[in-house]
Amino acid sequence: MPLLNLAAIAVILLIFVAIGSQARSIGGLDDYLTARQSQSGLTLGLSFLASGMGAWILFAPPEVGAFVGPVAVAGYALGSALPFVVLGVIGPTIRRQLPAGRSLTEFAASRFGGAMRRWVSILSVLYMLCFLAAELTAIGAITTLLSGLDGRYVIVGVALATLIYTAIGGLRASLLTDRWQAWLLVGLVGLVAFAALALAPARPGEAAPTSTLPNTGLAASLGVALTLIIAVTAANLFHQGYWQRVWAARDDRALKTAALVGGASTVGVVAVLGGAGILAGLRGLPLGSPPIPFFALLSEAPQWLALPALVLAITLVASSVDTLQNALVSLGVTESQAMGLTGARWLSALLMLPVVGLALQEISVLRLFLIADLLCATAVVPLLSGLSERVPTRAAILGAGAGLIGAVLPGTVMGGSIAAGLVAASFPAAVPTLGPFLGALVASSLITGLVSAGWPVKRPD
Repeated sequence: MPLLNLAAIAVILLIFVAIGSQARSIGGLDDYLTARQSQSGLTLGLSFLASGMGAWILFAPPEVGAFVGPVAVAGYALGSALPFVVLGVIGPTIRRQLPAGRSLTEFAASRFGGAMRRWVSILSVLYMLCFLAAELTAIGAITTLLSGLDGRYVIVGVALATLIYTAIGGLRASLLTDRWQAWLLVGLVGLVAFAALALAPARPGEAAPTSTLPNTGLAASLGVALTLIIAVTAANLFHQGYWQRVWAARDDRALKTAALVGGASTVGVVAVLGGAGILAGLRGLPLGSPPIPFFALLSEAPQWLALPALVLAITLVASSVDTLQNALVSLGVTESQAMGLTGARWLSALLMLPVVGLALQEISVLRLFLIADLLCATAVVPLLSGLSERVPTRAAILGAGAGLIGAVLPGTVMGGSIAAGLVAASFPAAVPTLGPFLGALVASSLITGLVSAGWPVKRPD
């Protein structure tokens, strides 16, 4: 069985390399980074689904379902899809303002200058590196769990395979593989979920298991749901991979179609896996420590299901990793403004070295992920306020600063000291809590609005 699992991993990665290597950039560096105005709505919609889904969906939505319940799962599904809706709404405007653009940092620079650009760039890089390290760490753990193989080799294998085809074809390679990976992951999610839910062996004569679902009140469930909506939406709007696809859309209609397809399919996938977590709790299964409800449910299903589940995990990770690799290169090249195509390819390889090194340490990055999400939440409103010409640079910068204070303020009030506020904003238990996120959004929005209202707007003569 280990040899079969190893062969399946090798085959699926080689297939992805073969597909991605067929893509070639046709217009130099710009096409390598943006595939500008070349993609249909369906292709981009499938890419949104594939690039947004990662191994995290096998952990986070089931855990939320098992420990909080269906309301929080609904919030998670909505939060995962909402960034695509936002891109469909504001993307056409930003495309018109920056027809030759490549990144959200360029929009920040055009509206608010270099300081805001650098801050947005830092937030984007931090978020994407967390995402990338989390995905590679997860595939190592999943491989060991499902196959008994040493997950470190799979971490290196996935990083190397995706690096080969993204270095060759740039964004077009990621888009090409995304289309195949999206259909594959939808089919595998359906297969694995059905088998895990329906084919678990009956246990005649045993007493009905006691549900481990907590008796979470509606208010608490809504709080978790709102926290997840804010955290996931804010962070994903700093995902350079999504912004690359804004400029890759053939036209505004294609972008809106892509947002609809990507958002709707994402809601479906997250809801199914969140439902698996709910069922694991209802069956009273031992969820493990740390809890892994999806895999607890999988342990009751037929043994043959481990192989398609492993292929699903590889597909999920490869589809998100290739997007993140290309996105980091795109942002690096755009910010350096002096790098050519060869340099971009070398950069993609160099960036993977520290990320793979971190993933091999098997360190949990959930807490770092939450901190990165919170930092993005402090700046998302001031940044997007740039869509209005009435918001001056000073308002956006002060609003982003106020967001940082607002993130710490709830914990400071509850704990009685700034130190307590800083601790609360760092999520010491690695659990998403509403206070810091709500404080960041309210403070940044309030200051941005107040300064804008009191700041004279220069009108053209």
